[in-house]
Amino acid sequence: MTGPLIELREITRYYQMGDERIAALAGVGFQIARGEMVAIIGSSGSGKSTLLNILGCLDTPTSGHYRLDGKDVQDLSDDERARARNRQIGFVFQSFQLLPRSTAVKNVALPLVYRGVPARERLARAAAALAKVGLAERTRHRPNQMSGGQRQRTAIARALVTEPSLLLCDEPTGNLDSNTSEDIMGLFHALHAEGNTIVMVTHEPSIAARCQRAIRIADGKVVADGPGRDVAYAAVPR
Repeated sequence: MTGPLIELREITRYYQMGDERIAALAGVGFQIARGEMVAIIGSSGSGKSTLLNILGCLDTPTSGHYRLDGKDVQDLSDDERARARNRQIGFVFQSFQLLPRSTAVKNVALPLVYRGVPARERLARAAAALAKVGLAERTRHRPNQMSGGQRQRTAIARALVTEPSLLLCDEPTGNLDSNTSEDIMGLFHALHAEGNTIVMVTHEPSIAARCQRAIRIADGKVVADGPGRDVAYAAVPR
């Protein structure tokens, strides 16, 4: 399909706090092409978490338009948005969100359960995804038997197993030491080189600087959009 993978136009998201109406997003707009690796950077309270939820079809904007892979997300029903999350978006979270009593291969296979993929096929696909992230020898290990980096690689394999259009990552190195963070960023770069579209939400300039492009959010608005290193280390507008 031609055209951008993600297109946002004049996205707003308001929350009612008692008598006060709070603008978490105030007219956000940008496009992300297929195959880009983009950081969305901002401080706490900037609106980046709200934007993450909208990009991930976990929330809907108050106004504006969001097109994902050519479809207007705001026109989808709850069930259709759930299908979009399962089929088009692979999520990677700071806290890994692995089932503690399940093996790595069963954790990775979980999204395929919701698709109704037969057990033999989903376990084979999960094992292949684990091999892709360098964990071919860890398929039967549980999360408490793995390091933080291995747990995050397992989470990345789970995001990849459905062959999504978009990898959406929420502070994916936030719980990792600096050396492990470097390893995980190296993995993301390898996945990007294979053609994966990656959007990474972060507050860390060092992570945003490693991305092809960065979009800075402040006070619910886009205040900078350009090469990752330039945006990450530019003076933050007041």
